[in-house]
Amino acid sequence: MKIAEKKALKRESIIQTALQLFSANGFHKTTIPDIAAKLHMSVGNLYNYFSSKDILAQEIIKYTSEVLGEEIKKINMLDVSAKEKIKMIVTVYFTMAEEKPEMIEYFLRVYLSNREVFSDGCDGMVCVSGFITEIMIFFDDAVSSGELRNQDFFSAFGLFMGYLGGMVFLKGEGVLPKEIAYYIDDISRNIYNALKV
Repeated sequence: MKIAEKKALKRESIIQTALQLFSANGFHKTTIPDIAAKLHMSVGNLYNYFSSKDILAQEIIKYTSEVLGEEIKKINMLDVSAKEKIKMIVTVYFTMAEEKPEMIEYFLRVYLSNREVFSDGCDGMVCVSGFITEIMIFFDDAVSSGELRNQDFFSAFGLFMGYLGGMVFLKGEGVLPKEIAYYIDDISRNIYNALKV
């Protein structure tokens, strides 16, 4: 294995470990020494990969956005209705909340709650562009096909993410009486009915 490949793997393991620790313990309670200890590496070596905790946090939100964006890109490429795509997007989001809860938790509890960390270098939606771009493409295609109403992107996006984020938050708080997958049909239908022409 080449040195560049080893560094890329180490970098990803740092991101994965920090993602888990930030999601579980919060951004401010997690330190670089905590992350280094979990990885069995020195603090100095970790700083060779990420020069600060804020930069590491920004790289994590970019990483999670790209992972989710890639899943939505696959959906966008399918030749199916907007109604079907909405259900697929809801399924992907809820499945990720079930299988990789740290990714969604990070977005909800770190990214949205610590905006000061992301103000320098992640202005606006820069660090979540992988996800946002694919959602924009979904809306553009659905409006062009005449299935969804033409409206301000942020109104549509806020509605969509309000449903998804709200349900995942309730799941995380242990409030939902059933598994999150149980709600896919109802949430998908609600989103579609709220956005359709």
